[in-house]
Amino acid sequence: MTTALDRPVKPPQVFPSLSTRRKTVNNLATVLVFGSFIVAMVPLIWVLYTVFSRGLTALTSDDWFTRSMRGVLPFFEGGGAYHAMVGTLMQGAVAALFAIPIGLMVSIYLVEYADGSRLGRVTTFMVDILSGVPSIVAALFIYALWITTFGFSKSGFAVALALLLLMLPIVVRSGEEMLRIVPMDLREAAYALGVPKWKTIVRIVIPTALPGIITGLMLAVARVIGEAAPLLILVGYATYINYNMLEGEMGSLPGMMIAELNNPSGPGRDRLWGAALTLVLIIALLNIVANLISRYTGAKKK
Repeated sequence: MTTALDRPVKPPQVFPSLSTRRKTVNNLATVLVFGSFIVAMVPLIWVLYTVFSRGLTALTSDDWFTRSMRGVLPFFEGGGAYHAMVGTLMQGAVAALFAIPIGLMVSIYLVEYADGSRLGRVTTFMVDILSGVPSIVAALFIYALWITTFGFSKSGFAVALALLLLMLPIVVRSGEEMLRIVPMDLREAAYALGVPKWKTIVRIVIPTALPGIITGLMLAVARVIGEAAPLLILVGYATYINYNMLEGEMGSLPGMMIAELNNPSGPGRDRLWGAALTLVLIIALLNIVANLISRYTGAKKK
């Protein structure tokens, strides 16, 4: 004779069975999400395929990475993008040299010291304004200030100043977001042990947020090195290598693309797409380096 205690007890049904309508809506939403992803990926793959297929001819030539365009006539084959790569990297490096420390210090102030103060609110507002400034407006501002007012000549340094204005809000915003992610418990534990606030920021907060900060910095550099408007306004295009950032024309990859755009012949068209592909590869390399650095510089887990 079986009792009520011997009977198997059915587990309670936590989730009720979904109705047909809910299943249909769920499946429809899944299809729409994947469809939107595919639609977004189609133009990206198309652009990358076009750049790679048309620019690979120039990149596989013997002189592309070792020679400049000095002495090469526009309608003749030959020449390379060495001068343009050097100019692009120099301008981006000088802009990053100023933007990274300034942006990080502003981020630290907004997260750790502002505490809703009037200066903090004004700084946040100005960063938001600066993040929406077009590149040509930044170039015109540097032209009016650096060249017209101060009397300096057009140069690669003026381009770097314009890139600094474009890079600064990205550095501030990325650094601010990464610093806010750091748990408050880490700060409070350091304060409980008697660690000063500045040392807590330097030794605990920044190392914890460093992987995300580095990724944001590399994205900021990749964002500005492809700008063409500052090049058109603040410096002329040179077919040779110019290591002087304060004087003279300077080559760059966007400038090379603009110069070769006016040359409809076969060699000019190949050099145009080759410069575009080189710029894409440099940006991809920066992202890879950022991932590697962030992987080996983050806070170690024990």
